[in-house]
Amino acid sequence: MKRYEDPAFQTRMRLRIDYNNMMALQLGDRGIADAELDALAPRLAAAAEALEANRSQMRWRDLPHNQNQIVEEIEKTAADIRLRCENFVVLGIGGSALGPIAVQQALSHLRYNDLPNEKRRGPRLFVIDNVDPESMAALLDVIDVQKTVFNVITKSGGTSETMSQLLIVSDILHRIYGEDISGHLIAITDEVRGNLIKIARLEQLTTFYVPDGVGGRFSELCPVGLLTAAVCGIDIRELLAGAAYMDEWCRERDVRKNPAYLLATLAYIAMQRGCNINVLMPYADSLKYISDWFAQLWAESLGKRVHRDGSPAHTGQTPVKALGVTDQHSQVQLYTEGPFDKVITFLGVDRYRTEVPIPKGYSHLPDVSFLCGHSLNELIQAEQRATEYAVMKSGHLSHTITLPEVNPFTIGELLYMFEVMTAFAGELLNINAFDQPGVEEGKNATYALLGKPGYDEKRAELAAQPERAPQYIIG
Repeated sequence: MKRYEDPAFQTRMRLRIDYNNMMALQLGDRGIADAELDALAPRLAAAAEALEANRSQMRWRDLPHNQNQIVEEIEKTAADIRLRCENFVVLGIGGSALGPIAVQQALSHLRYNDLPNEKRRGPRLFVIDNVDPESMAALLDVIDVQKTVFNVITKSGGTSETMSQLLIVSDILHRIYGEDISGHLIAITDEVRGNLIKIARLEQLTTFYVPDGVGGRFSELCPVGLLTAAVCGIDIRELLAGAAYMDEWCRERDVRKNPAYLLATLAYIAMQRGCNINVLMPYADSLKYISDWFAQLWAESLGKRVHRDGSPAHTGQTPVKALGVTDQHSQVQLYTEGPFDKVITFLGVDRYRTEVPIPKGYSHLPDVSFLCGHSLNELIQAEQRATEYAVMKSGHLSHTITLPEVNPFTIGELLYMFEVMTAFAGELLNINAFDQPGVEEGKNATYALLGKPGYDEKRAELAAQPERAPQYIIG
């Protein structure tokens, strides 16, 4: 039996949600009264019913359960890559990049790329998630292309940033290898739509598919994220097992017993009070990039101009990334004495994977020596508790999500919980949490500016813009 199949292990690894510091019992008038939650019961029940009724349309909810064959193929491909290359490079943007980065940071050595080959579980990983020309040039300075496998990821098959990266890489590979570049390039895209699948077939690339109904920001638990994780030696079966465990937990209809529904409900109430900022503050460097992944999930899903019926909404909650204890020295002053416009979500860890004692020294300096005999583990957890207390004492809303430890199972739980939380919040806000029309406007303008066929009308619209007033330009 694998450890993630053991019910005792699953119970020990169950996430813990402490929302005392959101409630009136702790915060007084600034907190949420139990009566407020009770008054929402009909709306919460309707949202839960809608989410369950539409589950078949949310294919990302099936990912923890229906990928056995795909996982086998991914594991075989990953094993081959580990044997024959020194570098694995992901070409992507948005969900195609943020998820792989977050999981790699969480579940691999924190100095993974700096380890000698014999100490790494796989090739060095690089994720190129922008089109800054200096970044691409810098990558090519530090890798040997002939010892590298590139993984190009775009569900639509036409994301301009990713396709520009592909054009650069494929040109280099063709100049080295001629017609056959399939040994150094893998594609992940839609199975039937878009240009990348056409290129993949033309180049005879190993290809994995993003299932229908799985948007980019919900795609980490499909091949988009699983291949990168497997290449770097992460147990993707345990990752999916954690997500499956959370899926069962999230079938609970009682909002107070369902972690995703509860967190979404608290966020919804906070938004109605004008708390339009959501700070995610992990107290573990391993969880640092979970905040980046969550920022896209939360912002792109909930930031909407209209409700489902077309009426004005302009809703959403701005995600802010912080890191404990680093940002105690840069942001917490604002969180304790600034406006009451935000909710702080602390991410804590019960057991870190390493214990680092603080040795004795400088006994003549009491302000230093009081640390002696403790450990960094004790210090970071004390700092977290102290910050939670300071935020609570100042009357600001906060809650804490605790991982018993950081491992593939708990990360699977966390990612899936945040996804269901986002979907439930969308129901409460009565918006479509799965589209991104605001993103499309910028994309279309980019296409027009670069001369993409079919965008003449948008080009004309841009050309018709009035000249920028010179008195409002300096430099």
